[in-house]
This record gives sequence, structure tokens and C-alpha cells, in this order.
Amino acid sequence: MTNTLTRRKESLIPLKPGHISMYVCGVTPYDATHVGHARPAVVFDVVRRFLRHKGFQVRLVQNFTDIDDKIIARAAEKGVAPLELANTYSQEYLNAMDRLGVERADAYPRVSEHIPDIIAMIQELIRKEFAYVENGDVYFSVSRFPEYGKLSNQKLEELEAGTRFDVDERKRHPADFALWKAAKPGEPAWDSPWGPGRPGWHIECSAMAYRYLGAQIDIHGGGVDLVFPHHENEIAQSEAFSGQVPFVRFWLHNGLVNMHGEKMSKSLGNFLTVEDVLNKYPAELLRYFILSHHYRSAVDFAPERLEAAEKGWRRLNALVWELRELNLTPEWPGLSALWSGKAQLDSRGLGAAVDKAVRDFDAAMSDDLNTPKAIAVLFDVVREVRGTGMEADGVELAWAFLEEAAGDILGILGEQTAAIPEEGLNVQLLELLIELRNEARKHKDWEQADRIRDRLKELGIILEDTPSGTRWVVQNP
Repeated sequence: MTNTLTRRKESLIPLKPGHISMYVCGVTPYDATHVGHARPAVVFDVVRRFLRHKGFQVRLVQNFTDIDDKIIARAAEKGVAPLELANTYSQEYLNAMDRLGVERADAYPRVSEHIPDIIAMIQELIRKEFAYVENGDVYFSVSRFPEYGKLSNQKLEELEAGTRFDVDERKRHPADFALWKAAKPGEPAWDSPWGPGRPGWHIECSAMAYRYLGAQIDIHGGGVDLVFPHHENEIAQSEAFSGQVPFVRFWLHNGLVNMHGEKMSKSLGNFLTVEDVLNKYPAELLRYFILSHHYRSAVDFAPERLEAAEKGWRRLNALVWELRELNLTPEWPGLSALWSGKAQLDSRGLGAAVDKAVRDFDAAMSDDLNTPKAIAVLFDVVREVRGTGMEADGVELAWAFLEEAAGDILGILGEQTAAIPEEGLNVQLLELLIELRNEARKHKDWEQADRIRDRLKELGIILEDTPSGTRWVVQNP
């Protein structure tokens, strides 16, 4: 994986053999969950699934920043309490991620529930002279941390002019950042040794990561927009507090989701909510679209791009749907042997193609989570099965591979009823047409039966008559 800290690909060697600790920065819940939030959720969901597939036990922690200037401002607009607003949107986020097939984290700590942990960390930073108090505010002194800037590759002297920071005469250095903010009228506040106030943004994640995962963790994830200042400040706080280096072994950052050429964000108003997208498109299709781009690259999102990706997604799913309806048993033991490298297959035929696919898929995923390349491997198998036929030796092995790689690891296999290509055509209507056609065939009205079949084909639905009945699949592009 590409470690942002070292700027190179590195092998993942965990602190504790067989175990991975992972912290992912969560959302600030002051508005609806949008597609920009879906990307890191899906990316790190797949990271977790693949690591588990490789035999690791993974503990994932993802926070909710439920104390923030934006939450306070939005709550004032709506006339509700800030924590009430944050709780509402936090639950909406979880519901959206459930719909998207993102597995729940092991813990979802909220800032408001960890004020004592935050205060204790700040007190220790003050005791070690890494922080100072100014009229009820507490600041971290970046000058006291010589390695400040190592994640974002910035030098402290280059920050001296303060061009990236608001001028604040209370600060000893322009880059010093708030650990604790003195209370302002009308804002939520908690008692502290420095007077009523609330935490600064960066200290929150350091305190919660320490509480749930310890002084050192294996993987810390988030969007590339968090590298500076948020993650840079996390490193400074956490390593100054504990004295253990590094705070994080592997920093992983996903690229942003853009819309109309700009970062998708609530503040810019250029976003589509996950709920709106999933009310129109299958969740697995959105996952497919996200994973068809490398996690570190930027993604330009628009409904027409999602619809273009749907063609490939249908082709992959159509084969799996067909395989599920055949009287076959997926060859899980054989697949397990392939994953472990213990299987000895003939150098020809479908079984050998699956053997190669297993190795290629594993290599792609192991090489900096190259999901676009991994998805291409899935289509190699689709082509092999289509070329050899459903009755070829090894089709059960191919099916097992697709279910595990595309389903269990990537989470991009949907239900057969999920992809109807024409708006206005629903499953109930389709089933009625199939029933009418079967009645026509029963009465040897071949003209009517053919008319229904041909008209559906024009709409992109292929009917196939099998011994177990008529089934439909979406036409391959």
C-alpha cells in the first residue's frame, strides 16, 4: 500500500502479528450524507474485507465529530440543539452506509462522549510543555515538535509567514492550533481546568484513537484533504503525548469526489445525497463505480457516468445471476485451495483460467488496492465462462470465485431485480408479461409468445426458457 508518510509503496507488517488496528476519520454530521462521504466508506470497507480475507483480524474505529463550528451554525439555523442535530445526521449516515453495504465499524466514538479523555490528553501535553494556555484557550506549540510537517512534506519555516492561517496574536507561531477553545455565548461548553469550553478539531481524533486502539495503530485512513492540517496535527499531538513513534504505521488517503470540476461538499452545495442516488440506482452499482477508480485518484461523479458504468456492472452480474439459477454447487474447497496456492490444476480449460484469475486478483488487490485492475480480472472470468459455456468443467469454480471476489470482498454483486434498464418497467410488470407469454406458449400461440419475447429484447431484457422455467437476464452491452 502507498504510505502517505513515506510516499512509497510498503508491505503491511502489523504491530501485532495477525491483527490490524485501523482508524478512519468519520463525518461531521451537520447535513445529509452525500456521495463524497460514500467513497472513503466504501474504500476502507474493502480494505477491511480484503485484509480479513488475507487472514487478519481487523479492528476498525470510525469517529463522529459531533462538536464543530458547522454543527453549531446549522443547529442555530434550524433552532435545535447542536447535539440533537448531530445525532440525527449521524444516524442518517449509518442508515445510508447500511444501504450501501458498508459493514459497521467495531466502534463509532463521538466527541461529546469523550470529553474527559480529551481533557486528560491536553493536560499531559501542557505538562510536557507541548501546549500552552492563553485566556482559556489551549494551543499546541508546533515549534516544540521538530518533525512537524513530515506527513504533508511541509517545513515549519515555510509556514512562518502565516499565509495559510488566520492571524492570531495569542499564538506563539502562526501554525499553532487550538486544543481547547474557550466558551462563547450560545455555544455548547464543558468544564475544564482552563474554564468552560469545547475541544479543538484535531485533538478529538487523537484522544479517541488512543482510547480505542492505543498509542500506536497500523492504519489511519481518510480523504486526501485531511492530510494537512488535520492528520499532520494528529501526528504531532499523539506522538508528543505518548512518546511512541510512529503514531501510525500506514497512512492511507483516498482521492476526492468532484462534481462540476470542484470537490463535492456540503459547503459548496454541489453534492448528491447517497439516499437520492440509491433511490434510483442499485447500491452495488454505486460501489462498482467507486471501485472502478483507484482509491488515490480523484473521481468525477455525475449520474450519466454512473449510468455508463452500469453496462459493465450488468454484464458481470448477469453471469452470476445465471449461475445462481443453475443446479450447480459452487466449488468452495477448490477455490480455497487456489487462494492458498495449494491447488494443482491442468494448464488448460476453465479451471486453469480461474487459477490465473485468483492469482491476478490477489496481486491487484495487494498492489496498493488496485480495484480497477481487480475488476478487470473479474471480466476475464466472465469472458472465459461465456466462451466455454455453462456446462464446461470448472464452471462451479468460476462461480465460487466470482461470488467471493466480487461479492464478499468488493461487495458489487446485486440482486437480479436490481437492474431494469428502462424507467417505468418494474419487476411485477415483467413477471406478468412472462406469465402471459407462458400462457400463450401453453396454448401454442407462438406468434403472441414470440411478440412478447422480441419486444422485451428491444427493451434490453432477454428471456431464456429452461427446464426449471423462464428466466430473464439483462442484455449484455
